Amino acid sequence: MPPTDRSELLQGTLDMLILKTLEPAPLHGYAIARAIARTSQALLHVPQGSLYPALHRLENKGLLAADWTETGSGREAKVYRLTKKGRARLQDEIADWRRISDAIALILQSA
Repeated sequence: MPPTDRSELLQGTLDMLILKTLEPAPLHGYAIARAIARTSQALLHVPQGSLYPALHRLENKGLLAADWTETGSGREAKVYRLTKKGRARLQDEIADWRRISDAIALILQSA
């Protein structure tokens, strides 16, 4: 089996990263990508081709809601925010991630 590409790992966790990034406050797509890069100390970069389909998917599932707002430059931007269902899903995703991460750590620590 070939080694897993890091982008595949990101695709598997992208929904959680987006939900976590939106937990404190609503943001538009570009700001979400910037926040993920900044918070990860530039180790994670989310390309637009992955971000926007994920945002639409999360919105269709009822985990995000979105409104069009005018930016300071006079342009319209779609701003995403977590729904109640999205906040609950985020907590479930974090718990799952921690369980998996702990299991992987145990394996890596074994002889």
